[in-house]
Amino acid sequence: MLAAERRNAILERIQEEKKVVVSELSREYEVSEETIRRDLDRLEEDGHIVKSYGGAVLNESNITELPHNVRRGVNTAAKQRIAELVNREIEENEHIFLDASTTSVFIAKNIKQKKHLTVITNSIENLLELSMVTGWDVISTGGQLKAGTMSLYGWKTAETLSAYHVDKLFMSCKGLSTERGVTDGNDETAGIKQAMIASADRVYLAADLSKFGKTAFSQICGFNKIDMIITDSEPDTAWKDFLAAAGIGLIYPEQ
Repeated sequence: MLAAERRNAILERIQEEKKVVVSELSREYEVSEETIRRDLDRLEEDGHIVKSYGGAVLNESNITELPHNVRRGVNTAAKQRIAELVNREIEENEHIFLDASTTSVFIAKNIKQKKHLTVITNSIENLLELSMVTGWDVISTGGQLKAGTMSLYGWKTAETLSAYHVDKLFMSCKGLSTERGVTDGNDETAGIKQAMIASADRVYLAADLSKFGKTAFSQICGFNKIDMIITDSEPDTAWKDFLAAAGIGLIYPEQ
């Protein structure tokens, strides 16, 4: 395994488990503990982790985007459950936005049996995923390719989004809290999602339960802009009461 591949694998692990231990990683990857420490040094320099005695923990305050291939491998079962629920919310012949989140890639994979849709997206991976589907209109927003994210951003992207009107938007986020609303990792990502919200009749937030109670760097919107939340498991009573009071629908597998 190359060093870059090993670091990505370590980053996947720490995203899921929130911490790692040097000795365990050394045994798993069959390299010296000193090599693992150098890997952790690099991940700490990039802002993804905070080193601790004998290991490292996730840097919860990190505002940089994780590499796309790392984000795609985190909470895959939850994203698949969400995508299956989203599939039920999409009708034939609708016009929809899909954002550039890794959750939306799972959604794209799950809706390909629909007979006809118009999909507008700033996700390169969504475009590739839907490239062989016949009978659909798949529209790229254009814009500047953001390194490591498989997504398009910038003024051209926002301008394209504002030229369309869609039935439904399906987007994800980095965090949602009752105090700070729906948040993402940076202003650029949040701005594109704001442009999508402005051009959609109904806004669906597709977010796994790990995002609940979290606050990321940049606000996308308040809960008044959200019509429905689709998640992978039943939220606690406090969240259900909060969303009900706000008039926001809630869908999860156990319903």
